[in-house]
Amino acid sequence: MNNNTDNKAGFAAAVSPVASTVVHTPQDAIIAGETSIPTQGENMPAYHARPRAADGPLPVVIVVQEIFGVHEHIRDICRRLALEGYLAVAPELYFRQGDPNEYDDISSLLSNLVSKVPDAQVLADLDHVASWASRNGGDAHRLMLTGFCWGGRIAWLYAAHNPQLKAAVAWYGKLMGDKTLNSPKHPVDIATDLTAPVLGLYGAQDTGISQESVETMRQALRAANAKAEIIVYPDAGHAFNADYRPSYHEASAKDGWERMLEWFQAYGSKKAIKNAREPGVFY
Repeated sequence: MNNNTDNKAGFAAAVSPVASTVVHTPQDAIIAGETSIPTQGENMPAYHARPRAADGPLPVVIVVQEIFGVHEHIRDICRRLALEGYLAVAPELYFRQGDPNEYDDISSLLSNLVSKVPDAQVLADLDHVASWASRNGGDAHRLMLTGFCWGGRIAWLYAAHNPQLKAAVAWYGKLMGDKTLNSPKHPVDIATDLTAPVLGLYGAQDTGISQESVETMRQALRAANAKAEIIVYPDAGHAFNADYRPSYHEASAKDGWERMLEWFQAYGSKKAIKNAREPGVFY
């Protein structure tokens, strides 16, 4: 992966300017691009990436967007996962309610778009993403999911929704909150329903997700005897993996990425996966 400060196109309109730490992953060893996924009678836009050389069906990672939708950072996450041997798919989960690129400030984006997207709709759409992946070169028996911010919360919920999911990794996803018609439950409410192992990655300096809520979630997971682990990085805040933002904390992001890959290998990738960067190397 190479830092590329000249590639500013395609990032979230509500986050400007793009930080100089932005990472751009080259596509030499992968195939990546836009696609369309049939879901609930409509066609959902999505971005996908996979290794250029693959032997048989690939393990699948669904990548769930931040509040900003599937912009360049989320697409690059897919490319990074493709280099690790995965079929990565990032669906546009707001597509019925609107376009996040039409909002140039976070508060308007949250109130006018994000809050109007029902959890039930999202979970059903993700089921269709999993089905699409299984028909397009993915292994239905090696299904994983990771999500960031808004998508981090969804990662917890999906791990209690789809029993076919093998592993999930939630990056700084909200754990508690007000209950609404669109969001009737939060991660702390579904700890007893988890069917897939979940790794939660959080920052101690996150002003939007309190350490009290993290500890409450830990207690709920222990009480449920759930297979889950929460890591808190003492020097990181919210969105510490977002290399295009000032919130980026490189050491925490790199450690979290390695932990995510290890989690997927331990619980989701039962077969050897060929690393696209080094043909013939397996892990």
